[in-house]
Amino acid sequence: MDIRNVAIIAHVDHGKTTLVDGLLKQSHTFRDNEAQMTQDLIMDSFDQERERGITILAKNTAIIYKGTKINIIDTPGHSDFGGEVERTLNMADGALLLVDAQEGTMPQTRFVLKKALELGLKIIVIVNKIDKNNARVKETLKSIYDLFLDLASCDEHLDFPIIYAVGRQGKAWEKEPENFDDLGDLSPIFEAILKYIPAPLADPAKPFQMQITNLDWSSFCGTYCIGRVSRGVAIPGMKVVNIAEGGSTILSTIDKVYLNQGLKRVETPKGVAGDIIAVTGIKFAEIGDTLCDPLSPEKLPRLKVEHPTISMSIGANTSPFKGTEGKFITARQILERIEKELKTNVAMKFKIDTEGRYILYGRGELHLSVFIETLRREGYEVEVGKPTVIFKEIEGVLSEPVEELTVDVESAYEGAIKAEIGKRRGVLLSQSQISENTLRMVFEITTRGIIGLRGVLLSISRGTAVASSVFLRYDKVSGQISKSRSGVLIASNTGKVVAYGLVTAQEKGATFVVPTDKVYAGQVIGINGRDSDMEINVCKEKQLTNNRSVGEDTVFLVPPTVFSLEQYLVFLEDDELLEVTPKSLRLRKKILESSLRHRQARKGKS
Repeated sequence: MDIRNVAIIAHVDHGKTTLVDGLLKQSHTFRDNEAQMTQDLIMDSFDQERERGITILAKNTAIIYKGTKINIIDTPGHSDFGGEVERTLNMADGALLLVDAQEGTMPQTRFVLKKALELGLKIIVIVNKIDKNNARVKETLKSIYDLFLDLASCDEHLDFPIIYAVGRQGKAWEKEPENFDDLGDLSPIFEAILKYIPAPLADPAKPFQMQITNLDWSSFCGTYCIGRVSRGVAIPGMKVVNIAEGGSTILSTIDKVYLNQGLKRVETPKGVAGDIIAVTGIKFAEIGDTLCDPLSPEKLPRLKVEHPTISMSIGANTSPFKGTEGKFITARQILERIEKELKTNVAMKFKIDTEGRYILYGRGELHLSVFIETLRREGYEVEVGKPTVIFKEIEGVLSEPVEELTVDVESAYEGAIKAEIGKRRGVLLSQSQISENTLRMVFEITTRGIIGLRGVLLSISRGTAVASSVFLRYDKVSGQISKSRSGVLIASNTGKVVAYGLVTAQEKGATFVVPTDKVYAGQVIGINGRDSDMEINVCKEKQLTNNRSVGEDTVFLVPPTVFSLEQYLVFLEDDELLEVTPKSLRLRKKILESSLRHRQARKGKS
């Protein structure tokens, strides 16, 4: 059977997963009565993917079209998960590049196309969502041509077919249609894959070789090693040698071989050259290792992944409420879980610093927060510190990461957006009108300036701003960025919050807690209206007297300010921690005792 290996790449929310839904359904991968035929975002099986509306993990599926097996690799579009794109593209021979007809090329479009061209993949461009009211097909095509001209390293890169699509309707055309309501399907995309994407160059007669690109696990079969067979065949019972990063080798025996069939993993008697397979029985496997014939142990080049730009401390919960809400509460359990994550999350790094603290390194706030949320859902209690930018010394100069930030926003908020980014030392590079009421502004800004920025932009634009960024380079560290957060309200006592004490706190600023919530001394329970921190007793009850007046016990409370995990992370200051448990998110001071905290503050000033 002929094989095609194709990745679907794009900027976030340009329609990749929706298109894969259509390809799966229209290739008759499912029976008409199967549940998947009525579902959306079939490939987004991870709970957080469905909740956040983004793809986080790259996944493989396979369909049959006109006797050809098409392996499809669905990749994330958010820049924080670029590591997933980088590690999986080497399994493909071509890529479908989706571009939103209204938004045009975006920062992550450049990133994924650059990686695909570097690997020599054949590109098919799909201009998607052409039915949008503000679709700008001609302008989008121009931006696509400009991007290819900028990134191409040979003439072949400039020769690419273009298909027009409305992915959510499951329709595509070789030429821009005049009427989107006409009958249509995705056959132009299927045909383009067969015509333009080359079959894999892999010799089945040579000794077996495969690079592990992904790992999966089940309680029944153990670890699955997933990758494309570079040459030879994989057969159950066959001896293979696993070549690790440092060159060390481990002899193993392939237990079972599996192929993708739709969303299922199906056992097969052999995995042939050029196909994407999964094998079990491999000892101590890691992503990037090479599996090969023991008589011909040739190592493939290690997978290259961009370096992290953000770090964050993580450790066992040390609050007075530790152990009351989670199942896994010790530092050893957290370390074991981190080590397990590192086996599959190739863009995440980890170390134990000189003070014994666990430090996680990632590609952005979202990259790290998804892992923290995963720990929370699995029953872990942890405390995490403020995300900080990773500085590097390059040729004797202290340098920091710089990113290209693109903001699409209604014209009415132009001034407010520029003012906020200006405060963070962002520099405007270009500005254009992408619709009657919408502007696109492109800035150059440090990663320090981006931390916490997206939430602020949403707030000042009343939820209309769409911001995305991509790493550019390291530059000499610029000046300080002014602090944008005011002081906080700190609980002075441990106990249950009462309405009387909370009213007093709400006179000072917004609060995070409600009556009957349990708090402890040193916990942050709100935002102060001033720059300084303030301690307040929200557990204080009103003194009872024999004298009462009408309406005396009536209390009016403002609803609490509720932050998400990501909002809390960017709200943190250096002297604070975020307590994360399966049931709660609590902000706290690192030093809980008031007198010690004040003594430390005076020492810092001196």
